[in-house]
Amino acid sequence: MKSILNNKASEKLIFALDTKSYDEALSWVELLSGHVGMFKIGKGLFTSAGPKIVEEIKKRGQRVFLDLKFHDIPNTVARAVEAAMEYDVDMLNVHASGGSEMIRQAVLAATAFAEKQKKSKPVILAVTVLTSLDDADLDEIGFKSEVDDLVINLAKLAKEAGADGVVASPVDIINLRKSFGDDFVVVTPGVRVAADASRDDQKRTLSATEAIKAGSDYIVVGRPIREADQPLNACLKIIQEIEDALSVK
Repeated sequence: MKSILNNKASEKLIFALDTKSYDEALSWVELLSGHVGMFKIGKGLFTSAGPKIVEEIKKRGQRVFLDLKFHDIPNTVARAVEAAMEYDVDMLNVHASGGSEMIRQAVLAATAFAEKQKKSKPVILAVTVLTSLDDADLDEIGFKSEVDDLVINLAKLAKEAGADGVVASPVDIINLRKSFGDDFVVVTPGVRVAADASRDDQKRTLSATEAIKAGSDYIVVGRPIREADQPLNACLKIIQEIEDALSVK
């Protein structure tokens, strides 16, 4: 399912609204509307502001990626997906490690709700391995697979369960494309601007240019825009990186 994709560079950019303040979130929406393809609402903002932040962004004609990473028993996740769809979100995610039945029930719930309400089904993504984790972290947790292998295994499970795509580190894109082709949505957080050499809690990162060249459908960017001296200029710079990458693909 790739019907919401197009070739505009800005449409491939998802801005992460990683703030706990409702008013601050809306100030970012005001600044970046028309420059990004979607706004991502994560656990911090959703816990603080509640569903009203989703409603307000949708009222402004913007698209929303509800990044709550549902992970629970299948029935509970299915009900959570139905609740999210009440707010017309455009994209949402679950944890692939919740298992195939959990993912399958999420997809079935979304499909049934969409048909009943005559609405479009959101893109359902499965989170593979968080970009903050590396092989040492997986070993500590108890996983016996290396990151690369686990990402592919979880993506395969998600695809077979009916998910539209995955959330995965930029460094996983090439392997995902080799394994699943182009008809599988890949959303990549942990993207940094090309000149940013900073180190933070994202361990497996690439630049926007590198991620798009590798085959990412959407890149999620937060801090490189939010913490810039001139956020809009930083946003436009990333869009230019995306456009440059698309021109040589």
